Amino acid sequence: MSPVEKPEGWQVTRLAGSLGAEVRGLALARLSEVEFAALQSLLLEHLVLFFPGQNLELDEHVEFGRRFGSLESHPNLQNPYTQHAELFELAATHGGVADEWHTDLTFRPDPAILSVLQLKKCPPTGGDTLWASLYAAYDELSQPMKELCDGLTALHDALPHNHPEQMTIHPVVRLHPETGRKALYVNEHFTRRIVEMNATESETLLRYLTRWVSNPRFTVRYRWSEGTVAIWDNRCTQHFVLNDFEGERIIHRVTVMGDRPEGQVPRWEPWIRPGRLSATSRHDRQLALFLRDREKGESAG
Repeated sequence: MSPVEKPEGWQVTRLAGSLGAEVRGLALARLSEVEFAALQSLLLEHLVLFFPGQNLELDEHVEFGRRFGSLESHPNLQNPYTQHAELFELAATHGGVADEWHTDLTFRPDPAILSVLQLKKCPPTGGDTLWASLYAAYDELSQPMKELCDGLTALHDALPHNHPEQMTIHPVVRLHPETGRKALYVNEHFTRRIVEMNATESETLLRYLTRWVSNPRFTVRYRWSEGTVAIWDNRCTQHFVLNDFEGERIIHRVTVMGDRPEGQVPRWEPWIRPGRLSATSRHDRQLALFLRDREKGESAG
């Protein structure tokens, strides 16, 4: 996508070397089509954007999110707080603190494309959010590690939401559909297993990759103020909430759905433990069941 010229009056300030920019001088609820195209271009460039002082009403927040695509509230968590089914509220006092590195909803075959979040109630100290660039995390791998990861896939599930049966497989390295860049697409919250490796090999590699993603060099840290809106590209970022605050912290979020990650065709077959069942077979059970059910579904189709 070719860069779009920044509209007059917009002030764009980069926040870190790898990703993140703060944008002032615009009203998200009243963007023209030209301005909206410029915002989309900025998002592709900076991966996460922050807009202080927007103070969107509920209807404005939902309508703005719809400009990016179809919206869906959280598939597993209850949302009793607002009248909009498409707008999800996360309150710290109700367990709404996402303090593990994650890309949203990767246990879905079509995880989130992007999210639009507004900070409604902000603690006086703490509660910052960090984002990491999955482009930078991939780019700084060694060439042998890149070649290994390019040929692998990973199993993701919704165990953190008490739904381990919700599973899917994604490439370990995905291609961004608009930029064509490669992103390291595994996260500590939802990724369970490298499909083509045995359990202990997978554990070792995933531990390394998920820690590597959080290298401070790949991240930006944002200090919130009430009424600030953030938009991030879920196809090439992860995020993490610092659970270092007291009192309440409330966010409103809409999530744009419908993206299916694509990457290189796997270079190896899925690894299933050969021979008799044993105590250690439990490490392979989830993957084996998923592959069996997928094969049944493909045969029935």
